[in-house]
Amino acid sequence: MKTGIITGASSGMGREFVKLIMEEAPAYDEIWLIARRKERLEYWTRLYGKQKFRILPLDLTSALDMQVLEKELKEQKPEIELLVHCAGFGIMGKIGEIPAKEQSEMVDVNCRSVVDLTALVLPYMERGARMIYLASSAAFLPQPGFAVYAASKAFVLSFVRALGAELKSRKIHVTAVCPGAVRTEFFNRAAARKSLPAYKKLVMADPEKVVKKAWKDSLAGRQISVYGNMMKLFYLAAKLLPHSLFLRFM
Repeated sequence: MKTGIITGASSGMGREFVKLIMEEAPAYDEIWLIARRKERLEYWTRLYGKQKFRILPLDLTSALDMQVLEKELKEQKPEIELLVHCAGFGIMGKIGEIPAKEQSEMVDVNCRSVVDLTALVLPYMERGARMIYLASSAAFLPQPGFAVYAASKAFVLSFVRALGAELKSRKIHVTAVCPGAVRTEFFNRAAARKSLPAYKKLVMADPEKVVKKAWKDSLAGRQISVYGNMMKLFYLAAKLLPHSLFLRFM
């Protein structure tokens, strides 16, 4: 069966990807929805019907839950033509102010789950399939006050670019989505300890527009999707200018 998989499908960017796919790419026989909150995932079955979705209420940082996913893949042997990995979170604040446990959790969700999930699904990816990973413009340079999150997204960006090169012979297109601040539930947790900087509020983007741009860039086979002129300028500046200048400003 022609299958798509979306993680983080219960909220934020993952939720927007589900909406977009159902509107613009409804030809998938089945879409696997992965997130921790089962009741939110079941919203989609009420909206579009149970036959379209496979609901998997899993925590991607749990070894036991990943075993459940591995077992499901082995049993179903899906023909995966799309993977959208949106699971992730961030916490703003200085490194010494955030409990070590929460910082480790950020690394687990934002980095380790990317590697684990990719390793599990690759054997089932069809030739010509697409993989979309949610990174961030925070990946472009170090960010004091958002250090662990920025570092974790730099990992995602590097991983995705290497993965895309490795899968070129299989015609599998891999895209890293690198938006700036996006108006989602993400900041409910991210800004719990520290207020959102003014410059992030100025470039706050609409999630639907970011996802549509990401979808278009994925179809075009682009490695990186950056939404908005300000973020594109930031991306260029981060490549050309010394990071020490940005660190002094930030």
